[in-house]
Amino acid sequence: MSTLAGKTLFITGASRGIGLEIALRAARDGANIVVAAKSDVANPKLPGTIHSAAEAIEAAGGKALALKVDVREEQQVVEAMAAAAERFGGIDILVNNASAIYLASLADTPMKRYDLMNQVNVRGTFLCTQAALPYLKRSSHAHMLVLAPPPSLDPKWYAPHLAYTLAKMGMSFCVLGMAPELKRDGIAVNALWPRTVIHTAALAMIPGVNPANCRTPAIMADAAHAVLSAPPSAGTGRFLIDDEVLAEAGVTDFSKYAVQPGQPLLPDLFL
Repeated sequence: MSTLAGKTLFITGASRGIGLEIALRAARDGANIVVAAKSDVANPKLPGTIHSAAEAIEAAGGKALALKVDVREEQQVVEAMAAAAERFGGIDILVNNASAIYLASLADTPMKRYDLMNQVNVRGTFLCTQAALPYLKRSSHAHMLVLAPPPSLDPKWYAPHLAYTLAKMGMSFCVLGMAPELKRDGIAVNALWPRTVIHTAALAMIPGVNPANCRTPAIMADAAHAVLSAPPSAGTGRFLIDDEVLAEAGVTDFSKYAVQPGQPLLPDLFL
């Protein structure tokens, strides 16, 4: 399969950024997209809501269902999965994209920030996957994709921002455990991470980063499409890097993904 036409994707945090780009790429195939995010009302500091995302998805050729969902709330997640399945007849793909970031030292991390990152990133991934399982098991094209880095125990990633690293590595460890468990159900579980910093609203959380040294979210969307349009038997338990996925698919020119072509690119965290 090289298309996601007719497939239903449940994407957390899809109101903006990488999640929205993944949704729009699938929409161009004619996919059904569930936009599951908290952003129900416009925020002047963070553009995009579930409603504006749904409009963009339908304009791109897909079908959309906008659901206000806090991935920390079990009942909301369970009800959203049921609503998605009722609307589109099932769920084929879950993209665990929702993530919170706060880059600070141990001493400078408020506990409310620690709790938020671990509840959204790790618990949210666990909860959404658990709630999606009954529907994914019934799909003939079942994928779960987590936006998480290759797991690492290198202290250099923990010392500067321990709380965030714990939360992201927790998502990676979910992939390590879920992939072999769900393989018997025919569900592919993989992780995807960018080679470089991606220019999104979250960029403001990384001090000193010049957007000119970043790539656009389109590279993650194209890489996710390549992974998710392949049969689940193509591989599971993999920690994939965006440009490596695309290079394997035959892409040789990555300049189109640069915010400012010709400028040096800044490696993302954990690579």
